[in-house]
Amino acid sequence: MQICSLYSGSSGNAVYLRLGGVSILVDAGKSARALCRALTAIGTDVSEIRAIFLTHEHNDHTSALENLLKKHRLPVHIVEASAKGLPLASDGALTENLVIHPILYEESLDGLIVKSFPTPHDSRASVGFRFSFTENGMRHEVGYATDVGFLSEAVVEGLTGCEAVVLECNHDIEMLKEGPYPYPLKQRILSRRGHLSNIDCTSLALKLAENGTKHILLAHLSETNNTPDIAFDEVFGALAGSGVNVAVADPREPVWLVREEPHELTENEEKENAAC
Repeated sequence: MQICSLYSGSSGNAVYLRLGGVSILVDAGKSARALCRALTAIGTDVSEIRAIFLTHEHNDHTSALENLLKKHRLPVHIVEASAKGLPLASDGALTENLVIHPILYEESLDGLIVKSFPTPHDSRASVGFRFSFTENGMRHEVGYATDVGFLSEAVVEGLTGCEAVVLECNHDIEMLKEGPYPYPLKQRILSRRGHLSNIDCTSLALKLAENGTKHILLAHLSETNNTPDIAFDEVFGALAGSGVNVAVADPREPVWLVREEPHELTENEEKENAAC
C-alpha cells in the first residue's frame, strides 16, 4: 500500500495511490508538468498510472487534464454531472478518455474495487471514494473525502472502517472569520456545501480511530485560513495515545502517508501460506 499527496490545497490537488499493485491518481489539479514532476519526485511516472478518478469538476482538481491527456491516453472516471462542467467536455479528442458514471458507482481494476459516495459541495456533483483491495493475502480499505461541506451520513459511512483515510482539513474557523476573504466567500466556505473545518475534521478523525483507522492524511488546507501546524496540532492532539499516524499534505511538495513496499514472501512464509 502506498498513499502520497503529490500536492494539495486551493491551487491544486492530486493524490497518488498504489493499492494491491494498481497505481491510480485521485484528481489532477495544477498543470500536467507539475503533475509529472511530482510523480518523478516520488519515483514513478505517468506510464505506471492505470486510471484517474475525479472527485468533481472544479479547476483545482482538474486543470492538469487537458495537456496530460494529449500525451497520455488514461481513463478518467468522472460523475456525469461533473463531466458536463469540464472545460474539455466539448473537445472530442479528449472526451474519449472520460469514463462517465452516475454519482454512485463501482469500478474494478485488477482486483482494486473503487466505490463512490456523494460529498456535499458547491459543484455540479462531488464524490468521495472507498478503495478495497488485497495485499499479501489480507483485505484492506482506504477512504478519500475532500471538499466536504459537512459530515453527511454518506461521508461518515464511506470512510468508517478504512485502514487509511485522506480527509479534508480546510480551515480554522476563527482564522477564516477574521481573515481577508470577502464576507460572501467566507459564508460559502462555512456553508453545508463548502469546506470542512479543523473542528469537524477532528470530530470525524476521532470516530475513524475508534473504528480501526491507522493512518489519516489531512488534505486541502487553506493557505490563508489554516496552517499545517494548527491543523496537525488539533487533530493529532485529539488522537493522542491512539497510535494513529497523522500527516499533513503540502500545497507544493509530495507528502507520504503510507509508503509500504511490496513484501516478498520468504520460502518459509510461502510454505505456511500453502498449509493454511
